[in-house]
Amino acid sequence: MTTLVVCHFVLAAFARPLVRRLGSRVFALLALPPAAATVWAATQWNTAASGGSVTWSWQWMPAYDVSVALRLDALGELMVLLAAGIGALVLLYCVPYFSDDTPQLPAFAGNLLAFAGAMLALVLADDLITLYVFWELTTVFSFLLIGHSSEHKHSRRSALQALTVTTLGGLAMLVGFLILGRAAGTYRISAIVADPPGTSVSVSVAVVLILCGALSKSAIWPFSLWLPNAMAAPTPVSAYLHAAAMVKAGVYLVARLAPGFADVPVWRPVVMVLGCATMLLGGWRALRLNDLKLVLAYGTVSQLGFLTLLAGVGNRDTALAATVMVLSHALFKAPLFLVTGIVDHAAGTRDLRRLSGVGRALPQVCAVAVLAAASMAALPPMLGFAAKEAAFDALLHGDTADRWALGVTVAGSALTFAYTTRFVWGMFARKPGAGDTPVHRVGPAFLAPPALLAVCGLVLGPGVGWTYRLLSAYADTFPVPAHPYHLALWHGFGPAVLFSAVAIAGGVALFAARTTVIRLSRRIAWPTADRVFGRLVFGLERISLDVTGFVQRGSLSVYLATTLLVMLAGQLAVLAADRPWQGAAPPRLWDVPLQGAVAALTCAAALLCLTVSRRMKAVVLAGLTGYGTALLFVVQGGPDLALTQFCVETVSMIVFVLVLRRMPVHFQETVSTWRRAVRIPVALAAAATLGVVVWVAAAARTAAPAGAAMVEETAHHGLKDVVATILVDLRAWDTMGESAVLAAAAIGVTSLIYLHRRADGSGQREEVPGRTAWSLTASELTGVPQGDEGAPERGWLAAGSTLAPEHRSIVFEVVARLLFHPVLVLSVYLLFCAENMPGGGFVAGLVAGVALIIRYLAGGRFELAEAAPLQPGLFTGFGLFLSTGVALLGLADGTVLHAWTYHGTLPVFGAIHLGTPVLFDFGVYLLVLGVVLDIVRALGAKIDRQIERAAAERAAAAAGPAPEPGGATG
Repeated sequence: MTTLVVCHFVLAAFARPLVRRLGSRVFALLALPPAAATVWAATQWNTAASGGSVTWSWQWMPAYDVSVALRLDALGELMVLLAAGIGALVLLYCVPYFSDDTPQLPAFAGNLLAFAGAMLALVLADDLITLYVFWELTTVFSFLLIGHSSEHKHSRRSALQALTVTTLGGLAMLVGFLILGRAAGTYRISAIVADPPGTSVSVSVAVVLILCGALSKSAIWPFSLWLPNAMAAPTPVSAYLHAAAMVKAGVYLVARLAPGFADVPVWRPVVMVLGCATMLLGGWRALRLNDLKLVLAYGTVSQLGFLTLLAGVGNRDTALAATVMVLSHALFKAPLFLVTGIVDHAAGTRDLRRLSGVGRALPQVCAVAVLAAASMAALPPMLGFAAKEAAFDALLHGDTADRWALGVTVAGSALTFAYTTRFVWGMFARKPGAGDTPVHRVGPAFLAPPALLAVCGLVLGPGVGWTYRLLSAYADTFPVPAHPYHLALWHGFGPAVLFSAVAIAGGVALFAARTTVIRLSRRIAWPTADRVFGRLVFGLERISLDVTGFVQRGSLSVYLATTLLVMLAGQLAVLAADRPWQGAAPPRLWDVPLQGAVAALTCAAALLCLTVSRRMKAVVLAGLTGYGTALLFVVQGGPDLALTQFCVETVSMIVFVLVLRRMPVHFQETVSTWRRAVRIPVALAAAATLGVVVWVAAAARTAAPAGAAMVEETAHHGLKDVVATILVDLRAWDTMGESAVLAAAAIGVTSLIYLHRRADGSGQREEVPGRTAWSLTASELTGVPQGDEGAPERGWLAAGSTLAPEHRSIVFEVVARLLFHPVLVLSVYLLFCAENMPGGGFVAGLVAGVALIIRYLAGGRFELAEAAPLQPGLFTGFGLFLSTGVALLGLADGTVLHAWTYHGTLPVFGAIHLGTPVLFDFGVYLLVLGVVLDIVRALGAKIDRQIERAAAERAAAAAGPAPEPGGATG
């Protein structure tokens, strides 16, 4: 099972190079994984039909009892055959449907195969969290497939609408899964259904939330608005999405959970009422539409309501009818969509008012469509007839609510017959007074997939008994009545046949009066759900803009004051309510007096920030508070934290200085006396409150500190540096998450700075014509002649020739040249000594970044390019890849981030040991180095270019306007 699922995603990842080589023929190759899954599922038929199952599981999060669990039973067997079998045929249909030059064909091919793989894993999932993961993957891939023609606004809007509706339902479902798993004590679906956790209020809430996800996925009213708009997708996607995937996921989930939760009081009313309403509303809407795909789309909405009704009623016979109806629906809806695509290709239109005489021009296509439509209309001897008979009989022998549902089902069946007849008539019949529509001939490869599915619907009508063992294996999970229903094409004359006749007669009458029905339908039509959704979204955008305009006033001081006041009120409320200081030991002012002295100096630097008016002075004072904090770490005995704080503060101050080059020297905001009188107390109160909270929290400790256990655990591994061991071994998950966030933040910030183009280029001198900010003389920058522009060049720096004389410092150049390599060596030492000495990948990366910053400050952006010719993204990406790879390497031993150590001997170096924590830390080292380099290039080199442009503009303005061509010259 796992191999088949993984093969879908692996081959999808290689879709782009395969499409370039094979063109549209690649779909035949991509059809192999779902075809193999179909063959494998067929070999498991007897096991599933006998009530057995094939299982596989892997402990994902053992502490939470979450596992990646797959299970193939009778219901899973049916869904795998449909999802994989129809998926393979749809992929084969794509070979003639698309041309080699179709735009974005590689992305479409990969997404379609990955979508099939996600659907396959979804129906096999036996864990609620695993099911949710693949549930959302189908949502993401359907979004990409529906929005395939992204150049069209309708496609983008339809994709976003489908994503919004199904994702909101999926999030509600996830909450329901968590509540249900906690109530049941397990997330294993088979165990929960076999032993439901009762009918408590929490279980009822969980059921409602889960049904929100299932009903939104299957487009049940009021969530049905997204499905018709999904017709913006190419026809193969529509066929697969409507027949065997995506929308069937909700029906599958209802059927999967019904044996355990149909008796929950909220289950049947929700499922039956919304199922009946959807069946009628979808069928009625399909009667007045003219686009063939839309007729089928609203027909799908109607039949999904019928399927949800049958799957959720909660007795054995309706469950049997639901499964055979799911099979029947897949076998007639997929070929009808595929035939629609053929006619659209051949005639160039899907408007049934413009099509005429297509049946004569394409008789084979017409025959396939008639076979599939006969099954949808429930005409004998098709499988649809046997399924509809089973549904009528099951509802007839139910309770009062079931018999009310039977009446709705008969009315819905009449609507189905009417729009099916109108569909076939509109596509193939010759309209009075209209000439034949010109069409192109289609090849057998185009017609083979829908023909095979339609023939299966014909063969399985008389042969429906062949499926009884498998389908009854699922149905028998419900209480079995004294006289269970058996599947057969013909049970003799009885009420079910009478209801079928009534439905057919009603359908004939509706089709005969179609003009009147269409006029009446349009007259009494409610506002469409799509229009309501659009108005809701527009209203939400207006409200968001109004709220944003009211809150976001553009004043940083207002934002900070609001944040501090909210924090102040919340913390004071907690302190007043909990009073954690009662019964706690009195807090100590300091461990040693030196701590008090450093703290006092740090507070003094912070207070001085309130009085300065120059930006540079404020930056220096703010930096002193950071250095003061680092000194407190030193006094407290935390060299790792102190070293990291020193490096972070140094890099931060340099970044500030780089930015200040393009800002005024003084703060431009004029602060009145009363504003200062408000701001200073707020800032001091917030700082004092936060300090008191930390102080009281430390004094109110009731549990034993975890430090002793950490020291013991670290020593057990033969290590001494507790902090580094915690970061890269004991709590490596946190470090990995923080590294990913750091990389994302750096990329986001620098992307905003670059705006249009993220790559900074190599920065080599020969690639950037003209003089740089570091080569411009003071006279060029300010207009005042200064400096010795004829000074000889020196060769201390690789890019020294680009510097103007007054921008050079021979001492700084020599120091930069002499310190660069030792600092890099120091960073490597800090990386590898972290097991037993202060250091680590984070601080080592910062130290290496400081070395590059020194080169930049000494020689400008060209010097930085000489020192680090590679792109920052290479360091960031490879570092994240290395850390993640080391984490996943532990899977070889069964656990992610499992640490191991290798001991060996090298000829020159002697005994060595290499552990995964060191490799993990090396990834962090590269990531941090890449982030620092990225920021320096963004805030340094980019601002350099701004200075160059400003100087060029001043020079051009000073030179005056250029003379007109052909004009007189002085």
